[in-house]
Amino acid sequence: MNVNKATIVGRITNDLELKTTPTGRSVLSFGVATNFVYKDQNGEKQEKTSFHNIVAWGKQGEVIAQYCVKGQEIFVEGRLETRSWDDQESGKKMYRTEIILENFQFGQKPNGSGNFSQDSQNNQSAKNEESKAPEKNNVDYPEEEINPEDIPF
Repeated sequence: MNVNKATIVGRITNDLELKTTPTGRSVLSFGVATNFVYKDQNGEKQEKTSFHNIVAWGKQGEVIAQYCVKGQEIFVEGRLETRSWDDQESGKKMYRTEIILENFQFGQKPNGSGNFSQDSQNNQSAKNEESKAPEKNNVDYPEEEINPEDIPF
């Protein structure tokens, strides 16, 4: 059995530009940055950023280009694909590994983003008013500390 699956959650690194192929198919190429936090040998916190190339075809690319902005968080699921070409200037063989998007979910917009349309602002106001109402499914956690020895398993 073979599996080719990539799943990332990160932030969009550039302004989105939707293009159309000569055959009329929409394609969106964009970058997503992900962070990895770890402690080095000295116990100091370190952060490493990785950059991923994403390609979204058709309607999915159109939707992402319409609603997402640089700095916005996005969940991307897809398959890895490496393409190659000959560089016109140097004649060298060039390679690029991309995630071909199969599924996505919107994440948080960057703070201070003013890219909402009037309709989305009205919808956001309605959601804010709804969130002020008491929720039915709130969980009341105990205030005292839980002793691990009291757990029956």
